[in-house]
Amino acid sequence: MPNYLSIDTSAHASVALIDADTGAVIATRTSPKGNDQTETLAGYVRDLMAGHDQQGPELAGIIVGVGPGPFTGLRVGLVAARTFGFVWQVPVHGVMSLHALAERVLELDQVPDEFSVASDARRKEVYWARYNRQGALTDGPHVAAAATLPALPVYGVGAGIYEDALREAGAAPQPESFEWIAESAYLAKRGLRDLAAGKDLSNTAPQYLRESDAQVPAFMKQAEAKEATA
Repeated sequence: MPNYLSIDTSAHASVALIDADTGAVIATRTSPKGNDQTETLAGYVRDLMAGHDQQGPELAGIIVGVGPGPFTGLRVGLVAARTFGFVWQVPVHGVMSLHALAERVLELDQVPDEFSVASDARRKEVYWARYNRQGALTDGPHVAAAATLPALPVYGVGAGIYEDALREAGAAPQPESFEWIAESAYLAKRGLRDLAAGKDLSNTAPQYLRESDAQVPAFMKQAEAKEATA
């Protein structure tokens, strides 16, 4: 049975090749940095596919993280996934990137009845979502200051960055997860389970959650306004 290619660039560039039948990870690669998606992603995909004699048209599909995440990095993964899907004529499935963190929590020996996951949103904020013990999303995703999170166990790199603020708010950041980011292998695990359950994952619209840092210059806005009224 064909394999799945999984891509997530909401934090770091991360790719994985997944056995479509068993869900086993055939190969995976994740960048140690969070700002090199443009430089590394295509090479990672090429290396994984070539290293396992995998051709694009042989894939069952592509699973891609739709965020939340920063504009530039997130766009890289989504554009790449859509392009590969178009060229190879395989379906592209969108999965919220925070689900990848929740999947790691579900592998722990003891899973809390409720918990939150948090990734770094910069600007002293986190992207976060809330889950129950079965891994079902119960709230989110949101972008907010760490101090506003509910008083629950919190997992993910965001919990490590804002540990003090979370503790002051009554939350319980989990140290074993302080280096966790959204990785493609865990994203695929969630995606395959959702597909098996019959969920529609056709929506690959990015979940930015806030406005872009890039602003249209005032003189351009004025010129556009003049043209509109001309």
